[in-house]
Amino acid sequence: MATASPTTSKPSTNGTTPGDIEKQLETIRADVVQLTQQVSELISQTKDDTMTQVRDQVRRAKAQADSVISGAKDSGREAVDAFRDVADTFGDAIDDSLKRRPYATLAIVAGIGFLFGAAWKR
Repeated sequence: MATASPTTSKPSTNGTTPGDIEKQLETIRADVVQLTQQVSELISQTKDDTMTQVRDQVRRAKAQADSVISGAKDSGREAVDAFRDVADTFGDAIDDSLKRRPYATLAIVAGIGFLFGAAWKR
């Protein structure tokens, strides 16, 4: 009894031989390898693009935060300067009032002290 080897070029019913099928399978394997490489390159490129975008967004957020902090510092300095101006003006007004009407000024200060004391108790 003779057995046929699998590499025999015996055409099947649709006209293809086992050798043709092997060639097609090798072509499919090569295509899959190439497709895998292309997908890998695409993922790598997309990852790099995404990282670049994230870095850019982080830089922009840092710049905005720095700007806000700088603005807050400037506003804080302006507020301190304004408070100093008001305090100086208020101090000058009290000195002037003490010189012109010392008893009236003491009475006003005592009244304000009493109001603060009463409010503090509650």
